Formats: sequence, structure tokens, C-alpha cells
Amino acid sequence: MDGADVLRLVEAHLIRELGPDTGRAEITFLGAEPIEVLRFGSTTQGVVRYATLGMSIAPMGDPASSMIDPTGPRTELVLSLKDQRDSVARRLALLAAIPAVEGVPVVAGAGLDLGEPLWDGARFTAVLVAEPGGLIPDLPLADPTDPPATLPARTATQAPAPVRFLPVLPMTPNESAFKRVHGAAELQRRWLAAGTDLRDPTRPQLRLDLDDS
Repeated sequence: MDGADVLRLVEAHLIRELGPDTGRAEITFLGAEPIEVLRFGSTTQGVVRYATLGMSIAPMGDPASSMIDPTGPRTELVLSLKDQRDSVARRLALLAAIPAVEGVPVVAGAGLDLGEPLWDGARFTAVLVAEPGGLIPDLPLADPTDPPATLPARTATQAPAPVRFLPVLPMTPNESAFKRVHGAAELQRRWLAAGTDLRDPTRPQLRLDLDDS
């Protein structure tokens, strides 16, 4: 299965899970394949979701290895907001291009810092990559007509990894700094304890002290 086939499956999966897209933009960066950002839902429906399409065209590689494992992990990013912020498309595509441009895998628990507002006028300049599976289920790429139990051992180990859809949670510069010191789990615990609505694009910054323990 080539990259174009994967992206067709990913797009169909997103539409199946989130409904028809309500807009899209294509962004191209030097040294990387074009990445689309699809918008789903609307403000009147309560939640707007932005999902990348293109990050999963190739598996993410181990930066310590000179070869890319064709069965390596593939991902796309998903941002959920309570209001429309279409200027996020370029920044979200920039984050999705990190594995191709910088050779660094994007994984749950990572903090990705843009150094600029996540969308025009935003107080958020970074995102926390959350665990997948809660909103959009993984997309298997293995042929469902070949049950793993019937495959020879050497073939079963070569089955492609599923495409995983990683939620990204906006962070202010102070929240991002707190995450670097105390870790993703502690920041998420603080958000939960404060009742923080991470989908609110105008939410205030969480009160944090880098020396908090």
C-alpha cells in the first residue's frame, strides 16, 4: 500500500467518524509532502475539529536509525475547539510536518512549541500531544482478509502499524514551561483539578508556578 492509498483511507475514516468536512486547506513546506487540514463541524454544532491529512503518508522513523521501517507508526493530529479558528491550519500543518522535515517522531506526551500564536491572536504557542483513541479510533492498515493467526510468523511481524489520531491540546508559554519541568501527566492533572476547558479558544492561562510540587 503506497502513501496515496493510505491518505485515501485516512480521509474516508475521518469522514466516517466526524461527518463530512466543512472546509479544508492545503499547505506545502519545503522538503515535505503537502499537508491538508480538514475542518469538521461548526460553531453552531458546538465543536469544531481540525484534522491533518498527509502526516501519515509515510511511517515515522527512529532518528537514531539511518533506515525508515516501512511498518513504523503513522499518525495524524486533531485539534478540537468550541469556536472556529481557521488560521490554525498553517500552524497545525507545520506541526504535522515535523517528522518529515526534522526527522523527529511525534508521540503522545510530547510538547510541540511553535514560538508563535497557534492561531491569529491566540495566547497559546504550543501544544501537548495527548493519547490517541478517545475521539477517533485507530485505522488498521493490515488486510482484514488475512487474519494474523493464519499468517506465517515472519509475515505477521511485518504488518503495517495502524494510523493513530493524536489529539493536540493548546498550551500557553507558561503551561509549556511547566510541562517541561513537571511532565505531561502533572500538567494534565492540574488542568483537570482546575476544571479547565481545553476546547475553549479564549480560556485563561492556568495559574502555575514552575516550582510547584
